[in-house]
Amino acid sequence: MLATGLTLYLLSKEIYVINHETISGAVVLSLAVYGIKKYGPAVAAFADRLMEEELARFESLKGAYIAGCEKGIEDEKKQQWRVEGRHYLFDAKRNNIAMILEANYRERLLTASREVKKKLDYQVALQQLKRSMERDHMINWVEQSVWQSVTAQQEKESIAKCILDLKALSKTAQASL
Repeated sequence: MLATGLTLYLLSKEIYVINHETISGAVVLSLAVYGIKKYGPAVAAFADRLMEEELARFESLKGAYIAGCEKGIEDEKKQQWRVEGRHYLFDAKRNNIAMILEANYRERLLTASREVKKKLDYQVALQQLKRSMERDHMINWVEQSVWQSVTAQQEKESIAKCILDLKALSKTAQASL
């Protein structure tokens, strides 16, 4: 009722004048209302389907982006874990190098001690050889001195005494059998 009263007021006071544009506007408005009533639900369904497809595409992109970000976060956490464990690796490598250096040092020390022992053993063998030669020389000198001091008469007496001793031993040995 308000619309009818307002329309009549505007027409009677000639605020709004009816002309060919008004008729074409009414025709366009009626065609628009008819088109919306007849084709509106189909166009709305098509627009809704397009919107849902676009939303689904954006949701899949969003999901892929979120999955990529989560994978990046996991990779970053893994890298941080590796960085935290790196000092253990460096400590192990440092210990390995220290053990290798210690093994090399001990090997060189063992080689040096073997070489020193060889030289000392050589010196000991040399001294023993010298003593042995001195002893043999002394023994030979004493024997020669004794042989030179023994006369032919003493040698004959000692041989005769040895023969008597052997005869006495043979008699005792025969008696005990």
